[in-house]
Amino acid sequence: MSLEADIVVVGGGIVGVATTAALAGALEGDADAEAGRAHASAAGPGMAAPRGSAGTGRVLLLEAEERLAAHQTGHNSGVVHSGLYYRPGSLKARTCAAGREALVRFCAVHGIPLERCGKVVVATRERELPALDELERRGRANGLRGLRRLLPAEIRAREPHAAGIAGLLVEETGVVDYGAVTARLAELARARGATILLGARLLRARREASGLSLETASGRVRCRLLVNCAGLQADRVARMCGVDPGLRIVPFRGEYYALVPGRRDLVRHLIYPVPDPALPFLGVHFTRRIDGRVEAGPNAVLALKREGYAKSSFAAADAWETLAYAGFRRLAARFWRSGLGEWRRSQCKRGFAAALQRLVPEVRPGDLVPAHAGVRAQAVSPAGELIDDFRIVESGGMIHVLNAPSPAATAALDIGARIADLARRRLAG
Repeated sequence: MSLEADIVVVGGGIVGVATTAALAGALEGDADAEAGRAHASAAGPGMAAPRGSAGTGRVLLLEAEERLAAHQTGHNSGVVHSGLYYRPGSLKARTCAAGREALVRFCAVHGIPLERCGKVVVATRERELPALDELERRGRANGLRGLRRLLPAEIRAREPHAAGIAGLLVEETGVVDYGAVTARLAELARARGATILLGARLLRARREASGLSLETASGRVRCRLLVNCAGLQADRVARMCGVDPGLRIVPFRGEYYALVPGRRDLVRHLIYPVPDPALPFLGVHFTRRIDGRVEAGPNAVLALKREGYAKSSFAAADAWETLAYAGFRRLAARFWRSGLGEWRRSQCKRGFAAALQRLVPEVRPGDLVPAHAGVRAQAVSPAGELIDDFRIVESGGMIHVLNAPSPAATAALDIGARIADLARRRLAG
């Protein structure tokens, strides 16, 4: 098989599919297509503000797996993030605000269940209060309206089984099924002429005078512009295309438990701890899913396979690439104590339950059953720094989305619109 396209998008997670839909003009005239336009003045370095949703020639999406949303999108907790945690002015903060509202409108238009249930962030120790103050400051700076400080009695009025000396109510937080959102975006993209190929893993890429020649598991594809939204494989795709990403993806497996049905009443909505500001992880927390299940987690441990969802998952090449990377070794030297604690909880349900008891003291090991696991694509610099914000690199006829951490799913419609606009500008130039 040999195909030609104006733009090829690599990666069928929610960011790649949202980008494909925006490029195809599939959202034109829909409420969510206006998401980024209202935020044009907020555009910052590395990503232009969206200009519109007109279709852009022949658009082709390549997904390595046999289904869309097979990895990060299909394995996350379904939380619609508010923007509470992000540094004001950062790309994450801007796209989360725009993308969240776009997502709410999109789900309303297309009949996808989304519940704005809110969450409570709970401080359980005096030393966490300054960090709780900082979260409140960031939330207000990021424009959150439903933000309120809670006394212990107010925490219990909201979550009767939670314990804390102070809390923060975040009303904008919600839950949704991101797999369902991705499927609907794909339907809209196809309806407007975009082609989506499954089982089409990118194997090689070569620059040509007129663009790029791509060899995939499904055949050869020629394109004028490539957009890399490959998530867990984003750095490898960049290198395959001759671009030094300046980072490496280090996979961390997030392991979840679920409350047994008879104990789901311990959690009404979402209960989070005050996170350690030195780490990109939010700590184990409780999430009531859109289908009524209650999950607890995630534990975050190093994965020895990029798509390693089981504790036994192992790929020699992936493990060697991580362990031999100087950036990872520097990171491990700084955070080995935290990593050891995560590993211990991974091996012991009792230890996992003890961490949850800080938030909900009544939880017992017998209340927990193993649930799903996800793998986070954490970008790490050669200096051992955790890259916290989105990282977009443009090179020749390519746009590489090298780091799209949480809240990428929440912000996907806005991110997709912005990437699509970058692609249009490059084609026009």
